[in-house]
Amino acid sequence: MIRVATRADLPRISEIRLAVRENVLSRPDKIVDAVQYLIDRDAFWVFEDDGHIHGFSSADPRDGSIFALFMDPASEGRGIARALLDAACRHLARTGHARASLTTGTGTRAERFYRQQGWEPTGRTDDGQIIFEKALG
Repeated sequence: MIRVATRADLPRISEIRLAVRENVLSRPDKIVDAVQYLIDRDAFWVFEDDGHIHGFSSADPRDGSIFALFMDPASEGRGIARALLDAACRHLARTGHARASLTTGTGTRAERFYRQQGWEPTGRTDDGQIIFEKALG
């Protein structure tokens, strides 16, 4: 089940974020404020089954971006990421955005996932990540 995340979920969210094999954070301390800001504004979701969080997503209504989408590696391949991404996109659409954007590394499983979900590359960030966009609605 997908539900809005709370601050009580932060330890498990951090656990999942630090367990990923790609897009590893070099400075985890740099995202704490952003995560708390989005959680406090109901813009962060977790997928929970039998009391266990398997993944999370977040959308930033300030700029229409997908801030995060991460899965527990043991829970991949079950369609959970797709459902979490949909929840984030629905939130952006409800807050008035016609398009969503996100960035991810090149040659990653995430890049392949977003392409399969219909996201279109529109450019590169200064550090070489792909900028993807998708129409909402």
